[in-house]
Amino acid sequence: MTTTELEMIVVGLGEMQVSNNPLTVLSCLGLGSCIAVSAYDSVAKVAGLVHIVLPSSDGRDTTLPGKFADTAIPSLLDEMSKLGALKVRLLVKIAGGAQISKTQNSNPIFKTGQRNIEATKEQAAKHGLKIAAEEVGGHAGRTLRLYVESGRVTVTQVGSQTQEL
Repeated sequence: MTTTELEMIVVGLGEMQVSNNPLTVLSCLGLGSCIAVSAYDSVAKVAGLVHIVLPSSDGRDTTLPGKFADTAIPSLLDEMSKLGALKVRLLVKIAGGAQISKTQNSNPIFKTGQRNIEATKEQAAKHGLKIAAEEVGGHAGRTLRLYVESGRVTVTQVGSQTQEL
């Protein structure tokens, strides 16, 4: 299969996509402090990707449940289950959470990437998900791609080669 036959779906800030179409590639482009959470059920051949922007909804508008770690994880599980995925079979991988700004400020409010990593891991554990692989932290942006046909996940970090998670 050539890449021209594949349909690339970009998952934007706070968005979530779920697919069982083997010709689809779900992508989060240019992740900075945001976290991409990919999940794949190899039996049902269902893939899901969510683009988390902030750690907690904390009373904010949750029209886009993918925007916050505390609403994204359960929403992703719900949407994937509608296509036949089972939580116990999910292979979960995450990327992002970089500290893009070079501020030396120790105030945690400026460490959104680290807070997103912690909140995502906490929510995954809370919902019984084990994170199988991760490419998080640091100071460079990343792009994550999830191939629905195989569940393969690749991450490209700015200035580096693409690697498989």
